[in-house]
Amino acid sequence: MMRSLDIAATGMQAQTNNVETISHNIANMTTTGFKRRRTEFQDLMYQNIRRVGTMSSDTGYRVPAGAQIGLGVRTAAIYRINEQGTLEQTNNDLDLAIEGRGYFRILLPSGEYAYTRDGSFSLSQDGTIVTADGYPLTPNISLPNNAENITIDQTGQVQYTVSGETTSQVAGQIQITTFQNENGLAAMGQNLFTETTSSGDPIVGTPESTGFGTIRQGFLEESAVNAVTEITDLITAQRAYEMNSKAITASDEMLETLTNLK
Repeated sequence: MMRSLDIAATGMQAQTNNVETISHNIANMTTTGFKRRRTEFQDLMYQNIRRVGTMSSDTGYRVPAGAQIGLGVRTAAIYRINEQGTLEQTNNDLDLAIEGRGYFRILLPSGEYAYTRDGSFSLSQDGTIVTADGYPLTPNISLPNNAENITIDQTGQVQYTVSGETTSQVAGQIQITTFQNENGLAAMGQNLFTETTSSGDPIVGTPESTGFGTIRQGFLEESAVNAVTEITDLITAQRAYEMNSKAITASDEMLETLTNLK
């Protein structure tokens, strides 16, 4: 069988992965805090027909270039582009956006921690600040049932007043988490990520301190997906897929010619 059939097949598979990644980006154009993904590719191993640098004669002449046939392409990685999304004003007291680096830390039912840029929080039945799925923000912050005028400043300090009083009371301090390698975080769905050995250990700190972003109350971070970029990338991937399919068709026609020789 001609190598070109397998080579072109790897190209079609790679572009299938590319289109799936782009489709995922487009599907999450309105997902709070979503970061677009980009597919990276690597060429596969090579077969040497004539190895470069080998002796071409007994007098010491060497082959200057050689001949190598590449065996195709593979998907090497799918990166998250960690650029800041636009902040959309919602005027909801418990909608929070991180401007700059950092993630909110969430406690999962399993007892493990997860991390998110989605700051659309609510209050649970006992007044605890939780995600849309009911997972509590950590450190745990609770508000009394008569809390009014909830304010969260840029450093993450949560304050409130109660009916009949003017003095603010402190409910707690929001902390955010950064990682040495944010692309090493593993996505688990529900706008959540978990740490891995590649991400490094979590670095917890106070918002607005060195190396950490600031909190914006009444805002949510919009998806960082650019529709024009995604459509352009989609067209490019589609054309690359079609060209690889043409290579398979051409190889098949060449094999047919060989089999019809008499």
